[in-house]
Amino acid sequence: MSTETDIEENTTESAAPEDGDNALVSRLEREGDIAADYLEELLDIADLDGDLDMDVEADRAAVSIVGADLAQLVGPDGKVLEALQELTRLAVYRETGERSRLMLDISGFRADKRSRLTKLGEETAAQVKESGEPVSLDPMSPFERKIVHDAVAAAGLQSESEGVEPRRYVVVLPAD
Repeated sequence: MSTETDIEENTTESAAPEDGDNALVSRLEREGDIAADYLEELLDIADLDGDLDMDVEADRAAVSIVGADLAQLVGPDGKVLEALQELTRLAVYRETGERSRLMLDISGFRADKRSRLTKLGEETAAQVKESGEPVSLDPMSPFERKIVHDAVAAAGLQSESEGVEPRRYVVVLPAD
């Protein structure tokens, strides 16, 4: 059974990009193309159907795979997804010689997680504003902590990471 993979490109650019911006977008689009080729081969080998969507978001290439039955590519708590992202980044590095910050999402796992973590950050900030006491959250990955830090900052409070990997966690602080 052959894998049919469709690639869709969506590139976000500013209204009047400068030469540096054009070079960055071109480099990130190339990273996305290399990643898509690598992931297409992987889907073929695993005999999985999936559609690839490439984008440039927040100065990094982003590739999403959507398909009917891709849960095994996400794995428990996204562990397989994390490993696939690192392998894909290595494939990009092999071709370009430059380290990639490419983000991989499969079946919307990361998008859903981002939404849940943003909500957690907002709710925790509201709790800290009300109580005036700092709140410590459960340990999280760097990706997860960044999302919470951003949500807390958007709510007008500060947060910091404490602890040692892999048990680093976010502490939301009351206003001074």
